[in-house]
Order: sequence, then C-alpha cells, then structure tokens
Amino acid sequence: MKIGVVTFPGSLDDADARRAATVAGAEPVALWHGDADLHGVDAVVLPGGFSYGDYLRAGAISRFAPVMETIIKKAGEGLPVLGICNGFQVLCESHLLPGALIKNHHRKFICKDQPLRIENNRTAWTSDYDANHEITIVLKNQDGSYVADEATLDRLEGEGRVVARYLAENPNGSYRDIAGITNERGNVVGLMPHPEHCVETLTGPTTDGLGFFTSVLKAVVSS
Repeated sequence: MKIGVVTFPGSLDDADARRAATVAGAEPVALWHGDADLHGVDAVVLPGGFSYGDYLRAGAISRFAPVMETIIKKAGEGLPVLGICNGFQVLCESHLLPGALIKNHHRKFICKDQPLRIENNRTAWTSDYDANHEITIVLKNQDGSYVADEATLDRLEGEGRVVARYLAENPNGSYRDIAGITNERGNVVGLMPHPEHCVETLTGPTTDGLGFFTSVLKAVVSS
C-alpha cells in the first residue's frame, strides 16, 4: 500500500510523515505540490509546516496548488486524506472540512506533549484506537485555534465528527477543545497535533501516533 505525502514550499514535516508511513508498513510516496498526478497512492497526508510561508492565511495559498485539485476530487470519491497541523489548515481552506484555524488565543507559538482523547474511532485514520482512548502526542503550532460558528460546532458534535479533543487544558483556544475533525464520510481527517512525531520511542514521547497510520492501512484493505 502506498501513502503519498505532499511537499509544499515551506513544508517541515513531510519527511517525518513518510517515515511514519514506513514504520506503519506502507510504502511512502513523495508528492510535489506542483504536480497534479497522485502516482497511484492509496491515501494522502498533507503535512505540517508553513506552506508558502503562511502568507495571506495559513494554508490559503496551498489550497490552489495543482496537487490539491486532484486531492479535492479524489477525496470526494473516498480517498483517505489526513491533514496534520498546516495540512488541517489546507483542508479547511479547501472546504473539505468546515471551520478555520486562526492564531492561538495567547498569540504565541507552542510546542509541547499534548494529551488527547480520540472520540471518533470510525474514521479511516482512527479505527485502530478504542473509543475515548487517551493518547499523548506532540503539539506545535502558531495558528492552531479551531473556530466555527455555533451551528457548525453543534453539527460536528451531533454527528460525532469530532475526532480528537484536547485534555488537561486547552492549549490554543480551540472552540470546545477540538483538536481534530472529520468529514461526513470519515475519509478526510484534520488534526492539529502531530502523530507522525510519535511513532518511534527514539524520537517521540510515546508511540501513540502510529495508530493513525496503521488505521488507514486497514481502511484501504477493507474498502
């Protein structure tokens, strides 16, 4: 199975995401922002970083990259897509997910080990977790505060589309402590924390992030 990882100008965590795919047992495929061809991958990761320098808005320019035209189309057909941090911002700018990510409420960049609760384990990226499983993975962001209007928030809650929620404290002012959400179909997930940094004991506080990558392997096999 092939997991494609997109590199935009300013991406930081594309190599980490490819490593996570390898550790999970997949073949990582490097995808370039300027190439609309997905090269036959079975799933796509939009990695963290500061694509296009976060000019205009975080993720706003990346949304118009040639590769995103294909990803938007394929996501509508069921392709599993995971947006991590900046990738989450790109998914919101692309309208694959509702809401937006804005500056942290304290206006500071944060980097910490963050406890989360996995509230939806029925997506393509979370099926290897138990419902309400508590994990700890890395969080690092400046524009990480998830916002949406009340109707959208109520719909996400009512439809069980909140994938992950911050525990202990709200690190960035995200409405309702939301750390990640999914679309109606469950194939597109946006997550502000970084599971790709938590797949090996050598480099992460835990290996709790590996489940996102092993989950999608199973989702593709069963589809």
